[in-house]
Amino acid sequence: MNTSAWLHAFRLRTLPLSLSCIGMGGFLAAAAHQFNGLIFFLCCLTTIFLQVLSNLANDYGDSVNGADHAGRKGPQRAVQSGTISLAQMKRAIILFSILSLVSGLSLLWFSFGSDWNGIFIFLGLGLLSIVAAIGYTVGKKPYGYMGLGDISVLLFFGLVGVMGSFYLFTKSISWNEFFPAMSCGLFSIAVLNINNIRDIESIRKLVNFRFQFVLEKIALRSITGFCC
Repeated sequence: MNTSAWLHAFRLRTLPLSLSCIGMGGFLAAAAHQFNGLIFFLCCLTTIFLQVLSNLANDYGDSVNGADHAGRKGPQRAVQSGTISLAQMKRAIILFSILSLVSGLSLLWFSFGSDWNGIFIFLGLGLLSIVAAIGYTVGKKPYGYMGLGDISVLLFFGLVGVMGSFYLFTKSISWNEFFPAMSCGLFSIAVLNINNIRDIESIRKLVNFRFQFVLEKIALRSITGFCC
C-alpha cells in the first residue's frame, strides 16, 4: 500500500476547518457548564471520518466526471494521477462510510442513552451527512456541479456542525447558538469558493450554460470577498 498517496488523498489539511464547528459547539457547551470529554472526542472522530470520506469521494467523482485532468491547477489528485485506482478509491469510500456510521452510532449511544427519539433524529442527520459527503461530486447529478455546494457547506459545517454538536452535549438549543453556527458556515463557504475559483476553468467544461457559469464566477468572487 502506498501510504503517502493515501495520506495525500485524505487531504489532512482540510481537517482543522471541519473540526472548527465541533470546537465551537464544544466551547458553547463548556460555557453552559455541560461539556463532556467523551462526547467531544466522538464528535471529532465522526467529523474526521466524514471529512476524509468527502475528500475521497471528491477525488473519485472529479476524476470520473473529468473535472480533474492533466491541465488542472492546484494539488495533484490521486485517481487522476494514477497513484490510486478507481477500484481502490471506491473501496476506501465504502470503508469510510462504514467508519463514519459506526463512530456516529457510538456518539449517539453515549449522548442519548435510551432516548430513541433523539437517536433516530440524529441518525437521520448522520445518514444525510454521509450522502452529502459522497453526492457532492459522485453520482448521475452531483450537486456540487449545480451550484448547491454553498448550501451544503452552510448546513453541515455551520448549523448542523455547531448547533447539532451543542445539542449532543446539552440536549437543548436556542437562538444563542445560531450566529456562532453561521460564522463557522460562512467561513467554510469562503474556503470552498476560493477552491472553486482556482478550479473554475476545469469545472467550466462540465457546465452546460456558459452564461450561467459566468454569473456563478462573479458570485463566487463576491461571496468570498464578503465572507472574508
